[in-house]
Amino acid sequence: MGVHGGYYSSGISGTFTTYTSGGVTYRVHTFLSSGTFTVDYPVKCDVLVVAGGGGGGGQTSGGSYHGAGGGGGAGGFRTSTSNTIGAGTYTVTVGAGGAGGSGTSGAGGTVGADSSFGTVLVSSGGGGAAAGNNNSPDSADAGGSGGGGSREQASGGSGNAGSYSPVEGYAGGASAAAGGNGSGGGGASAVGANGGNSAGTGGAGQTNDYRTGSNVTYAGGGGGGAGGNSEGSYLAGAGGSGGGGAGGAVDHGSGANGTANTGGGGGGAAAHRTSDVGGPVAGTGGAGIVVIRLGAV
Repeated sequence: MGVHGGYYSSGISGTFTTYTSGGVTYRVHTFLSSGTFTVDYPVKCDVLVVAGGGGGGGQTSGGSYHGAGGGGGAGGFRTSTSNTIGAGTYTVTVGAGGAGGSGTSGAGGTVGADSSFGTVLVSSGGGGAAAGNNNSPDSADAGGSGGGGSREQASGGSGNAGSYSPVEGYAGGASAAAGGNGSGGGGASAVGANGGNSAGTGGAGQTNDYRTGSNVTYAGGGGGGAGGNSEGSYLAGAGGSGGGGAGGAVDHGSGANGTANTGGGGGGAAAHRTSDVGGPVAGTGGAGIVVIRLGAV
């Protein structure tokens, strides 16, 4: 049987939605969690795969302020159009977001999990951010987009871990010693902003219209946490467009979580003091998403 350019009401498994755009009616299978996709005949489809975002960097409490944590990198963002897939059952994996660093241990964020549609399209989890901890060997991780650096671990993680073309994401920002502010995690369309005398914003995400016919923005980097030194701005870094969590504000600032099913990075924890019992924690990265779109005839 030849490749079917449209769809039938039978022969393709799973719950779906439809919409019409430009005179074409599309059938869309959206996966917010892992599952399977089965077709009984060859079809053509457009695919969006976004991986889980990386967690923001944490901080430890101490007698005085230390540097804040960086923002988590966004999950890798990839699309592919007019794929021809044969009859069969395909495993769909929706990557979870990486955990944010604890406020008591000063841990960095963890890397988000990869997302995939069989072997058709794979994207890399976002890089975990560096912790704002003078005694920690932690550094920002590479990922689909890289995690942001902190004052003590200045370099941001690199992006495009899968070495894809076009790239799946960009590097996290680097942080300078002055100000103690965290840097932003990388996003699908821009690097995270550097931290210094102000906290870095997360890198911007990327838009796609496969799910609804209207553009939705995915894979924004997490914002850096606010530093507490006298030269610092005390202002948290905003999350990047596309679900990036904002960084925490000084003294009472836990980082915000990345938005679920956008692959946004988690926000970095703010610098804080012993008086902040337990300390703020960093945000968790948002889970990814997989969208499979078939055109109707």
